[in-house]
Amino acid sequence: MIKDTRLILALDVTDRHQALKISQDVKGYVDAIKIGYPLVLATGKDIIGEIAEMVPVIADFKVADIPNTDRLICEQVFSAGANALIVHGFTGSDSLKTCVEVAEVHGADIYVVTEMSHPGALDFMQKVAEDMAQLASNAKVAGVVAPATRPERVQKIRSIIGNDIAIISPGVGVQGGSAADAIKAGADWVIVGRSIYLADDPKKAAMEIAKEIKDAIDQ
Repeated sequence: MIKDTRLILALDVTDRHQALKISQDVKGYVDAIKIGYPLVLATGKDIIGEIAEMVPVIADFKVADIPNTDRLICEQVFSAGANALIVHGFTGSDSLKTCVEVAEVHGADIYVVTEMSHPGALDFMQKVAEDMAQLASNAKVAGVVAPATRPERVQKIRSIIGNDIAIISPGVGVQGGSAADAIKAGADWVIVGRSIYLADDPKKAAMEIAKEIKDAIDQ
């Protein structure tokens, strides 16, 4: 991704027309659009390519399987037009390596989940988040996912992976995370969903968050 606004839209809608309209509206104010199972299951995988024609697409499928199955999933996702794919690391280095290899063939990126943004991530995920960060670093992935709802964790993950791997940080807005705090803690991009796509004016909402990010960087 080109680091411009440093904002990623999590587009968790299920209507094709709505998804395409919002994508067009926020074009130029977001660096990528993250789509997941809700939209793809509702509309079909062709929606990936349709959105990617306007804005780079991160497929948030949190892939977590044996290497061969991961390879098949990655091939489908990248062939459909996704620029990047989010995967889990807990399945081990061999599965992650397979995802990275397929991504390289397609000129795409892999992002590894370290710790998710919801409260339940504290039950199990946080205990191994630093191990996931180290695994991701060893695999030389493009980036990792760390929670904007806990900026101190973003800072910790950054200390493990160094500066050559990107951090994309979800949980800004409805979940309570602050875009400015996440950026200051070391995130390269923040991910915002409902605060944009449920807004009366998604374009305006994206513009306002992009400004908040810029102001945080300029401070």
